[in-house]
Amino acid sequence: MKKFDIPQHFKSSIISKIKESRDKNDLRKKDFTPTVLDFGSVRFLIARHFGFCYGVKNAIDIAYKTVEENSGKRVFLLSEMIHNPHVNEDLKNRGIDFITDNYGKQLISWDEINSDDIVIIPAFGATIEIENLLKEKGINTKKHNTTCPFVEKVWSRAESIGKQNYTVVIHGKTKHEETRATFSHSILNSPSIIIRDIKEAGLLSDVILGEATKMEFYTFFKGKHSKDFNVQHDLEKIGVVNQTTMLAAETQAIADLLKNAMIKKYGMENIKEHFADTRDTLCYATNDNQSAASALLNENADLALVAGGYNSSNTSHLVELLEQKHPTYLISDSEKIISPKAINYYDIHNHIEKTSDNFIPEKTPVTIAITSGASCPDSIVDEIISRIISFFENVKTIEEAAECLK
Repeated sequence: MKKFDIPQHFKSSIISKIKESRDKNDLRKKDFTPTVLDFGSVRFLIARHFGFCYGVKNAIDIAYKTVEENSGKRVFLLSEMIHNPHVNEDLKNRGIDFITDNYGKQLISWDEINSDDIVIIPAFGATIEIENLLKEKGINTKKHNTTCPFVEKVWSRAESIGKQNYTVVIHGKTKHEETRATFSHSILNSPSIIIRDIKEAGLLSDVILGEATKMEFYTFFKGKHSKDFNVQHDLEKIGVVNQTTMLAAETQAIADLLKNAMIKKYGMENIKEHFADTRDTLCYATNDNQSAASALLNENADLALVAGGYNSSNTSHLVELLEQKHPTYLISDSEKIISPKAINYYDIHNHIEKTSDNFIPEKTPVTIAITSGASCPDSIVDEIISRIISFFENVKTIEEAAECLK
């Protein structure tokens, strides 16, 4: 396994001990039960998998080394390195400027970028158009490319099925950097379309079966399909890939729905000619983090906390999973916890920050489930745990609680 150089201030004292213990006793990472960290009057159920994934560690390693090795040079990022405000702010403080925001809005004109500059490609990847623009400017697009290997795997799979004349159906968010990049690469080899969720997959299924019209397709999916998309021809053979941070179960449900539509139209005996098997595009880290969050649903907790960036797709899906059973709060850091009663949290459904005045229940012990997104430093989770512990009296020390890890 490749070793990464992660800045010390992103590491932790509590979480590092937990992860080391779990990795030692669960080499195959098949046990998704949470770790119990018991302080007496408050106990935490810590998800088996959470925090920096391989792709994020790789991106951070490259970005920080790039800054260290290029003193005196201007260093830019295409957009946010990852969807975490603390990491991005730290990079800005080290002199890195962002060329666009995470929705593609230009912050620095391309006219200001020249061949003497360094441009880092973030973990989400870049569109073909931007890659070509950088090459035209004489900027090396390989040395400082932090595109996640699992994103590149999706591109490779889309290319493979595209060359076999399958239309690529991308399960993702149209404006997300990764989906924009995947779409850009996909249309080089095949017609492509982006669908957001199972509802949109249902409409696409209706189109395939002739239960919805061409006009309905072009109206609803405007701006979400490749140029000159031919409904009558381009939906005869399809394959599904995904934005790697989407809800894995939903991607599978979408694939199953569309596969059933093709079976209904062409028959089970002909399914391989009309539907490509693309299950291997699901990101292992996304799967592990979501499975670990789902395991928290088997536990009795008074509430759940999810730490991460508010614009992080994989983080929001952890919230969706946990809120099925537990009162769940998405927070960016410990400062959002105002008091034992008040917490400022992000409502992922209405896209606003709210305040809850009924945060920690008045009981003993209080049990709190906790996890974080793939771009959230473990140090943030440490600080959240320490903040909550400070509200309680006669609690064990961190060292005493860590001695009883199970």
